[in-house]
Amino acid sequence: MAESNFVDYVKICCRSGKGGRGSAHMHRAKYVPNGGPDGGDGGRGGHVYLRGNHNYWTLLHLRYERHVFAGHGGNGGKSRSTGANGNDRYIDVPCGTVVYNAENGQYICDVTEDGQVVMLLQGGRGGLGNWNFRTATNQAPRYAQPGEPMRELTVILELKLLADVGLVGFPNAGKSTLLNSVSSARPKIADYPFTTMEPSLGIVSYRDGQSFVMADIPGIIEGASEGKGLGLRFLRHIERNSLLLFLVPGDTDNIRKEYEILLNEVGTFNPELLDKQRILAITKSDLLDEELIQMLSEDLPEDLPHVFISAVTNQGITELKDTLWHALNSESNKLQAITQQETIVHRNKNLALLQQELEDMDEDDVSFVDEEDIEDIEDLEDFEYEDDEG
Repeated sequence: MAESNFVDYVKICCRSGKGGRGSAHMHRAKYVPNGGPDGGDGGRGGHVYLRGNHNYWTLLHLRYERHVFAGHGGNGGKSRSTGANGNDRYIDVPCGTVVYNAENGQYICDVTEDGQVVMLLQGGRGGLGNWNFRTATNQAPRYAQPGEPMRELTVILELKLLADVGLVGFPNAGKSTLLNSVSSARPKIADYPFTTMEPSLGIVSYRDGQSFVMADIPGIIEGASEGKGLGLRFLRHIERNSLLLFLVPGDTDNIRKEYEILLNEVGTFNPELLDKQRILAITKSDLLDEELIQMLSEDLPEDLPHVFISAVTNQGITELKDTLWHALNSESNKLQAITQQETIVHRNKNLALLQQELEDMDEDDVSFVDEEDIEDIEDLEDFEYEDDEG
């Protein structure tokens, strides 16, 4: 069986670099009577970043990259030479990736925009060289700081597709056929259930060069929210969709009941999805006559916009596009999109503030220590002492 090219869940062990040791070098030269300490600082360890990249739409490129390690900082040297900073590592992810701590499941951040950069782990600071510890009463300190240790974190990256319209329906409801007819996407189409085994995205062209994105997920079944079928794995992909388009075949026994079952599964999985705008498309309508269409329309909820369509004969396709476009650009949908974005921003705010605090703590901010701190410094085990004769 061929391996799927769509990967929406990976676990990665990340490790930042440790800081380099400070140097405890003492400069001694024949014609320099007051050489004294000249040990340089260690370089900082490399950071680990996440970076949004619109060139990716799955996490396939990370499937076999289970470990991401940044470089270690270089040690300080004589003549106040600072060690090299460790190499940073960037993990490129598709827009729509959510990051969790694998140990406790705690939310870390969302990556939703191309070029968005989030620091996942900060590298250890480099240790200060002995040049920083000279004082009026201790002009030849023979100790230096070790670098800060590396940091480790195992994260779960979970992709939630970013699309304007998400298709929701039972297997063989006509979702792939619709996406195929309105966009250039070519999902697998067959006359048996579960032909769609992975989500597909398609760009739907509209009037005056405008367009919107439609996402097709594998069909769900009754009980999908409890783990039955394939729906549970892919239901999360409709969480980021602006609008939900429910598809029910026109030849089903009870269109309203089937829609309500689908709505119940979506709401059980995530009650917040019930706040999204919904439109019902009755597919395979080329099998229905006008009288039957009128009768079925009267049985549907009055507050639920619906369109009878046929992807085979293009019946109702233009009307469906118009309905979707107007709904996507309605004030309520724009407000919902703003609210969702504000939620993401708020969830990332604490992380951004923490990262800023960490970045502000630069080793260059500390040049000297008071004599009272010397005793604490002398307790460190990794002191170095270097002497330069000649």
